[in-house]
Amino acid sequence: MSIEKYNPLVSSNEITKFDTIALKHFMPAIDQSMKSARTNLKSIIGSNEKPDFSNTVLALELHSQNLDRIISIYFVLYGVHSDNKYKKLSEKISPMMAEFKNDIILNKALFEKVKYVYDHASELNLNGEDLRLTQETYNKFIKNGSLLIADQKIELREIDKELSALKPKFTQNLLNATKKYELHIGGHKQVQGIPESVLEIAAAKAKENDKDGWIFTLDAPVYTPVMTYAENRILREKMHRAFNSRANGGEFSNKNILKRITTLRNKRANLLGLESHAHYMLQNRMAQTPEKVNDFIEDLFTKSLPKAKKELNEIKIFARDKDDIDQLNPWDLAYYSGKMKKHIYGFDQEDLRPYFKVEYVVKGVFKVASMLYGLKFEELKDMPVYASDVKVYRATDSDDRFLGFLYMDLFPRKTKRGGAWKTVLQHQGLINGEMKRPHVLVAANLTPSTPSVPSLLKLSEVKTIFHEFGHALHSLLSECKYASLSGTQVYRDFVELPSKIMENWITQKDCLLLFARHHETDEPIPKELIEGIIAAKKYNAGIHMLGQLRLSILDMAWHSADPSGIKDISSFEDDVVSRTRLFPKIDGTNISCKFNHIFSGGYSAGYYSYKWSEVLDADAFGLFKRNGIFDQETADRFRECILIKGNTQHPMDLYQAFLGREPDAGALLERQGLA
Repeated sequence: MSIEKYNPLVSSNEITKFDTIALKHFMPAIDQSMKSARTNLKSIIGSNEKPDFSNTVLALELHSQNLDRIISIYFVLYGVHSDNKYKKLSEKISPMMAEFKNDIILNKALFEKVKYVYDHASELNLNGEDLRLTQETYNKFIKNGSLLIADQKIELREIDKELSALKPKFTQNLLNATKKYELHIGGHKQVQGIPESVLEIAAAKAKENDKDGWIFTLDAPVYTPVMTYAENRILREKMHRAFNSRANGGEFSNKNILKRITTLRNKRANLLGLESHAHYMLQNRMAQTPEKVNDFIEDLFTKSLPKAKKELNEIKIFARDKDDIDQLNPWDLAYYSGKMKKHIYGFDQEDLRPYFKVEYVVKGVFKVASMLYGLKFEELKDMPVYASDVKVYRATDSDDRFLGFLYMDLFPRKTKRGGAWKTVLQHQGLINGEMKRPHVLVAANLTPSTPSVPSLLKLSEVKTIFHEFGHALHSLLSECKYASLSGTQVYRDFVELPSKIMENWITQKDCLLLFARHHETDEPIPKELIEGIIAAKKYNAGIHMLGQLRLSILDMAWHSADPSGIKDISSFEDDVVSRTRLFPKIDGTNISCKFNHIFSGGYSAGYYSYKWSEVLDADAFGLFKRNGIFDQETADRFRECILIKGNTQHPMDLYQAFLGREPDAGALLERQGLA
């Protein structure tokens, strides 16, 4: 019996058969598809034809698409629904893929063919996406070692092989450390102030463990409300210390792993003739150099620090007047910030929850996409999924043209990593000889329903849905010829523009009235709550800005110089971020050991891009505000200039085509009250 007849991963049906995929299917499917890809490579390398776009660049684009899709499915499941056995397989798959990719990039004969096409692009009449793909393919070879001598190529292979195993291990340790922590509380007095919906989740967790009372975990839908509403300072302190010391020691320590990752990254950059990993990563970024990134961060830091200090002082005064708190601690910040916000604006997150039932919010973001771009989303009940709470939608354009599938996986589970993200099972573009539409997944860890209460979201969780949906639109609306250029496969400091700009709509009255309705009475959200949401947009903007800049500064510090001499991670970290702290460092806590974005998530030397993209989105949304937030002409321009283009042009060219000029940071400073 051939593998196609029993392995769902190599079926000709492009729909991912999540209902039949098992761990045992991956290695046979990977082995077969990798063998096929290597055969295709041999044909490209061994061809006696003069190199041209079709027989070299395009052939490379298409040679391993079945393998690429199987690997995508594996790592999608790795993040959303995998046990330790499943994760263990990454220690085999990741090095295999690193070796496979290096067999391509470091092959001298293949590089010479690519270089010939690149050098003769004009004679070959290459233009548009063909030229862009040629340039990107050539740059990928150059950037990853094609010009190295033989001994250096061997060294590069060893570095990449080791890095490929270390990065998923970092994620796995963080997930295990997060899931391991459980705090059992038995008395009602100790849980005063915590919302009933959260207590139900904690009570259910206790019941799972045959205990009375409540078990609190470090999952975001539990941790954040506890820190915001628990009256018990001791409880808040325990949770804060546990959350901020994850993977900072013990059996799931990431200390040695992150030191090794950064050392190898720096060594790799040096091998390629560059000063640091940051210099390497910023070659294909709008910011271009570490100096420009640091200047950008420093400018925002200088403007936000005084405001952050002023905001903190106001919270300290409020806490002292309210509860005689002499010394405000980090575990008090969210609690008293929330109390003060309600005192000033008349509402807090819990007051908004009844109007943000998850089903209403999803319908709301679909409605916004319909009003802006004419899109329709039909839920498909018979699509195979990997967990019962995953929903799948068929996205179509205003003319009923199929745009792609959208998977929505919004709630925590033991087998899912923390945070929220968008990924793909299949890119848009030319795949196996046909133009294919994308299969997109949005994953999150939002407040789940309980036996008595449906899933009701905080405003920040509504923002999460809109943000990740913005990434999804970038893929679903993509109209590129080649899959490797499509959708969100753009410069890292540009990729957040379509997601960040979507967040703006949830602070607009006309948008909120589309979907924010009471889950019991169906009454629209009251005018005073909308006014409060709008008025509170700048609340503690300095503190929030400073927190993001702290992470950006730490990221650049790890990746802008040789880290091999760093002996103590906490001391290094404290030296780097001490000037950004609003509180003294808490012993045992650490940012780096849980900083998954930069050590495993693809944002190394790139965390600044969240703020960089906020400059882009604040400036771009200004055009929507001037013309109307649902103005069709503006939406059409954003779709045509940004969303459909992928990486077919330089992002600054795309941005200027939309706005008519380069971005202006003043829009962000004004929006944040920092101007």
